[in-house]
Amino acid sequence: MCGRYALEASRKDLWERYLLGEMDEGFVGREEIFPTNESPIILPGNELVYQKWGFVEPFASRPLINARAETILEKLTFRQPFLSSRCLVPATSFFEWEKSGKEKIKRKIWIGDIPIFSMAGILKTYQDENGEAFTRFSIITTAANEQMAAIHDRMPVILDPEDEALYLDQKADPKRVFQLLKPTTHTLIIA
Repeated sequence: MCGRYALEASRKDLWERYLLGEMDEGFVGREEIFPTNESPIILPGNELVYQKWGFVEPFASRPLINARAETILEKLTFRQPFLSSRCLVPATSFFEWEKSGKEKIKRKIWIGDIPIFSMAGILKTYQDENGEAFTRFSIITTAANEQMAAIHDRMPVILDPEDEALYLDQKADPKRVFQLLKPTTHTLIIA
């Protein structure tokens, strides 16, 4: 699961990391991004846009902020967005709560060798009651790697930088893209 994350980066850092074209002058990094917050995501062509986090499905009582990698091609809510509308969700860390007896300890987790990493995201467009279109994103999660397993059984899919272009290629073979949805092999730093 990924219920909160951070993007503590400067506009220049983000621009350089993703080789962005034009970028909003008003970008400000955030220490903590919550579900339903508007946050920057990266689209094909290295375009940065802002969208709200969490699919809003009529059957769900709250926004669907995560999609499980293992069933993404089976669940109707997530299948088409994965096949045709993938995005990168830039982050500098994510948060998970570790159970210790009756207590929950908030852990901040980041990757030591990738200051700004990309979580695998998907987009879905909806229509409001006035017929206006709006788009939301969700983050794909996978089984925890060995380091994360001590804290939680799930983690976000963190893409290797060299796999980001393939992930964003909407014409790529879905089977090849699906193979990217695995636990990271990079060393996590957990605080």
